[in-house]
Amino acid sequence: MSSEKEKMLRGDLYDPRDEQLSAERRRARLLTKALNDTSDEQQDERAKLIHQLIPNAGEGLWIEPPFHCDYGLNITLGDKVYFNFNCIVLDVAPVRIGSGVLFGPSVHIYTATHPLKSTDRRTGLEFAKPIEIGDDVWVGGGAIICPGVKIGARSVIGAGSVVTRDIPEAVIAAGNPCRVIRAVKE
Repeated sequence: MSSEKEKMLRGDLYDPRDEQLSAERRRARLLTKALNDTSDEQQDERAKLIHQLIPNAGEGLWIEPPFHCDYGLNITLGDKVYFNFNCIVLDVAPVRIGSGVLFGPSVHIYTATHPLKSTDRRTGLEFAKPIEIGDDVWVGGGAIICPGVKIGARSVIGAGSVVTRDIPEAVIAAGNPCRVIRAVKE
């Protein structure tokens, strides 16, 4: 029989009230609180906390507090990723982010979702869909990336966009819902 965590990471319905999952979320809350309470003069302490929170991160990760996530353990980052102020990553499912990715302020990344039928939602069970963001992507401030989305390398997502479906490589996309506007001229 699968644990609730195994179900969650597979994208199956799972119980978020599970003891192990609740403990892992508490761990992340404590680490993000400590991270968010650091000052700019505490860069060494900040780096240590970030590594504990997101152990699968490449070199040169920079996070401007405040930052929030569900687990941190389900986030994989390439090198030189930058999160501006007030970003949120609901990493119920895996979130894979390439190298050289820039997130503007208040970008939200949501893997968590709920059943569409109200009778299923009443059970309290939920599920999640993974998110992938390729190398050298820039996501403008206030954008929301919805469950199951893939954003191709070298693309730009306009500020305030709601990304509900996959975005190809090397394009500028914006809007609600987010749509491709044109190719990026390299």
